[in-house]
Amino acid sequence: MPGCELPRGICPDMCPAAERAERERERRLHRLEVAPGCRGGPPRADPQRAVKEYRRPAAGKPPPPPSQLRPPCVLLATVRYLAGQVADSAGACRTEVASFVVDRFRAVRLDLALQGAGDAEAAVVLEGALATLLAVVARLGPDGARGPVDAALLQTQVQESFGSLRRCYAQSGDLHPRQATFQSLFLLYNLGSTEALREVLQLPAALRACPALRMALAVDSAFREGNTARLFRLLRTLPYLQSCAVQGHVGHARRLALARLTRALSTPKGQTLPLGFMVHLLALDGLHEARDLCQAHGLPLDGEERVVFLRGRYAEEGLPPAGSCQVLVVRKLQGRTLEEVVMTEEQDEVVHRPVSPSCGRCTSPRGLDQSS
Repeated sequence: MPGCELPRGICPDMCPAAERAERERERRLHRLEVAPGCRGGPPRADPQRAVKEYRRPAAGKPPPPPSQLRPPCVLLATVRYLAGQVADSAGACRTEVASFVVDRFRAVRLDLALQGAGDAEAAVVLEGALATLLAVVARLGPDGARGPVDAALLQTQVQESFGSLRRCYAQSGDLHPRQATFQSLFLLYNLGSTEALREVLQLPAALRACPALRMALAVDSAFREGNTARLFRLLRTLPYLQSCAVQGHVGHARRLALARLTRALSTPKGQTLPLGFMVHLLALDGLHEARDLCQAHGLPLDGEERVVFLRGRYAEEGLPPAGSCQVLVVRKLQGRTLEEVVMTEEQDEVVHRPVSPSCGRCTSPRGLDQSS
């Protein structure tokens, strides 16, 4: 960062050659990093697929030399690779992808912290990494997060990524092109948090006036007020990344809405409501999700298309059904790749465009194409 006497990374690869050789010897290569055709012998690292792993800095040891640090342009190409080739990989399960991506993005943030990168170029790297992480976590869903991947670790890494990016914004005197979008992602990911709302309301007025932040503030307001119809109407209109950020709150919002409907409609003899109404109100993916939601909360069904609100039957046990979120999240990709979404600015994101960050003579990592 400006004013700090820190080295500038010069490593041209996503993973330094010394680390690749070390992990080959120690058999610590991830399956996603192994070169094709190694069935008969020991695994060999593919320089085009191996990505530097996170290692906690050891106390008392000198910082890594510039040859072990990737400059911002290589880090950005690494983010592109993880978004385009790993996160969208069809050959790996989502939990495996999430575990790999989370670790490699920790290493990306550490490389930035250990060198003298400018705020503008650091912000671009951190934005791409955070956007990819949000999408990976959203695809994993709450059911998958209870499996091999530690849900608490995922949340911690997302919050730390927000912290790194927002500190980068605060240290810079300029507004960054995508700052409004990522401040809105921060609020949506922390929907209902008083502290997150306070921090957003302290942002400059010009930033708060941007469409992305105005929309996020409207969603937060509807959530706090318990205005179910307005909340899900707004959630339907959110772009893909914002939808990924808020996805973790959808199940809770639906449970709160169902509890309010129960209090309003329950009678001793029971009152019925079309499940189609609930599908529309709560942006569910069909009648099957409406049935699952009602049955998970103890509400009986009348046939296949109506629910009965019977007094004393509503109950909350465990987490609410997550649902597939096809309407609220998945379909919003609209045929685009994750890399396209992560690295492309929306028209309403731009606030003020500073001079494009430069990486000097740095070239793309060997074997990687940085073109979008």
